[in-house]
Amino acid sequence: MPPSARAAVRAAQLDRALGDWQRPDAGPAYRALAGGLRTLVLDGRVPVETRLPAERELSTALGVSRTTVAAAYELLRDEGFLTSRRGAGSWTSLPAGRAMPVIGISPHAASGGPGGGVPGGGLPGRGDVIDLGIAAMSAPEPWLSRAMAAAVAELPAWTATHGDFPAGLTATRQAVADRYTARGLPTGPEQIMITTGAAGAFSLLLRHVLAPGERVAVESPSFANVLQALRYAGGRAVPVPLLHDGWDLEAWARTLRDAAPRMAYLIPDFHNPTGLLMPEAERRSLVDAARATGTLLVSDETMVDLCLDQELAARMPRPLAAFDHGGTVVTLGSAGKTFWGGLRIGWIRATPELIRRLAGDRASLDVSSPVVEQLAVRHLLAPQTLPQILTHQRDRVRAQRDALAEAVRELLPGWTFRLPQGGLSLWVRTAPGLSGSALATTAERHGVWVGSGPRFGVDGVLERFVRLPFSLPPEVSREAVRRLAAAAASLSGAEPATTPPAEVTLL
Repeated sequence: MPPSARAAVRAAQLDRALGDWQRPDAGPAYRALAGGLRTLVLDGRVPVETRLPAERELSTALGVSRTTVAAAYELLRDEGFLTSRRGAGSWTSLPAGRAMPVIGISPHAASGGPGGGVPGGGLPGRGDVIDLGIAAMSAPEPWLSRAMAAAVAELPAWTATHGDFPAGLTATRQAVADRYTARGLPTGPEQIMITTGAAGAFSLLLRHVLAPGERVAVESPSFANVLQALRYAGGRAVPVPLLHDGWDLEAWARTLRDAAPRMAYLIPDFHNPTGLLMPEAERRSLVDAARATGTLLVSDETMVDLCLDQELAARMPRPLAAFDHGGTVVTLGSAGKTFWGGLRIGWIRATPELIRRLAGDRASLDVSSPVVEQLAVRHLLAPQTLPQILTHQRDRVRAQRDALAEAVRELLPGWTFRLPQGGLSLWVRTAPGLSGSALATTAERHGVWVGSGPRFGVDGVLERFVRLPFSLPPEVSREAVRRLAAAAASLSGAEPATTPPAEVTLL
């Protein structure tokens, strides 16, 4: 039976996506067309299990003969990139054994402690390895230590209690709610639940909302750990490809209508890994489309505070939930990217009814979040403290972004990327013919770990991409890029750019 989980793609859309596929040096037209369609699948711009237009329809849109389209389809079937059934049509696929598993964490994260598992850390017994697998910052000091000291000083007021607060401390919930209100989304503490990071929030939401086998629409690419969580929960991810400059609202509306997903997961604020920011008009349209189909929109705002454009920071789009008036949007937030991942404090913003149900369901997961860390986050969110921290964090992330971008342009000139206005990573297309997965394997032998594109996609696509976080000091990032260039050169047989190894201290 043909798959039904994914939407169809129209001939006019394929025509736009293929671009200039009929180049004079591209060979026979049918092979050029097949190559263009194959690239769209491998880059994730046409998801696997997407129904393609009929031969006659596509030939009309492209201005070529039906014979050309038929031959291209036949070649793709022979290669395993297309599956057809008489009377049912043709849909995209991947050759047997091509799909790649989603790797959730850096292999170095298990080491733990200074020199192992820390971004830029070395591995005991294996020399210095620069870890580009984790997009996370070191803590903002002295603010974090001050907040922890203030929290410990407050602790005696709580030690006489049982210490278990499934929805979180009221004071911390109020601080998070006040932050939403300041961003143009009036919120009360009864709409907030404190969780063990955003990952804990998403896991709890999946347990409560999603039944095994139900569909979840996701961006392609998307956050690797969320894709893995969906797999563990038994959900069926339905990818909706991102455009170079943003979200394809037509594709989203069609997917919500045709695939009828129970849930949709998005990162509208400095998307991980692309850094894209969704405009307000698109947020309104997306919420309207989800409301019409009864789809629960999960908005991940973990990167929202990392705006690196000073003018943009003063006019950021309102949260996705600001356009919701009936419980269509659930928002996830975290202290991990804004402050420090070691705090492990996140939150859910939803209707009071859903918050009460989630709090009641939490006992079988992790009961509640640590009291001291909640108190510390309340201090960090204080109006007199937060602006100082955000200025500090944004200044250093901006410098790190610019240094990484400069190094990639200089040492890897065949690689391309869009400079993001915020977030923590560059989403980079490698040079033609260079596999991101092969690069990741080879790069580890050169002393750098990097996340390849298939980690961030569904079905093993996005092979031409890598994610490069700019969460490390500039000198460490430059050395990491130098090592990547050496790894890429060893795969292609070319000579790497002539730049000596940097003298860096790997934290």
